Amino acid sequence: MAEQTGEHDSGETQGVRSVQRAIDILGLLTETDPAISVSEIVRATGLAKTTVIRIVQTLEQNGLLWATAKGYMAGPSLWRWAHLASSSWELPAETKDLMRGLAARQRETVNLYVVRDIYRVCVAQQESPQPLRHVVHVGDELPLWAGASSKILLRNSNPAHLTRVVKSSPYGHDYVDSLRAQVDEAVTRGFAVSHGERETGLSAVAVPVAGRTGSVIAALSLSGPTVRFPDERVAEFVDALTEVAGHMTERGFDHPFRS
Repeated sequence: MAEQTGEHDSGETQGVRSVQRAIDILGLLTETDPAISVSEIVRATGLAKTTVIRIVQTLEQNGLLWATAKGYMAGPSLWRWAHLASSSWELPAETKDLMRGLAARQRETVNLYVVRDIYRVCVAQQESPQPLRHVVHVGDELPLWAGASSKILLRNSNPAHLTRVVKSSPYGHDYVDSLRAQVDEAVTRGFAVSHGERETGLSAVAVPVAGRTGSVIAALSLSGPTVRFPDERVAEFVDALTEVAGHMTERGFDHPFRS
């Protein structure tokens, strides 16, 4: 029985590894590189060519990749998943209007983030109307060890989670205490501010958005060039963000947004 269990565990581990490799290959496709060749996949992943070909063929057979003269691109079956994700995560029209109005009045980019493991994921954005502006794409994953939104989203993190977040940072284990202090300060003040923590010259202000149960499930932020974030403007941003976040909560904001 022990040998059978060991074989089962080995097969299960191998299966999980294959799934992860397939996900890694799909992750190589981007807006700037919408198609990729087998040789490029081999170089990017370090996998053997035979392994890459086997995984790519499986993905193609299931419609997740599509062979073209320029290489493999995203397959048509992903449309179904994209539609499902859109219907689950798309913001209600009223919330979109609130974010659009906030960006128009404050003239900085508005982002909405939620937590995924040791990352914060942008689930909605309204770009600043100004030529020089901060932009991330919906779906982008940013680290939780930096940024105003991170300090909002980490308020309920346990020590083990904070340690994992810090492990991915460039600051070393001792940064845990500093990060916890920043998170606690954000809880006390009701908002968080960051200047150049992830990118030099980039600043952000964020406030919590509560769900139906009252727990914080998202961070709403304004971000842009640091030169446009002096203390007096930060205070204005906090008031504006708090008002919009309050309207979201009153409306029954939840996560996923259409449940």
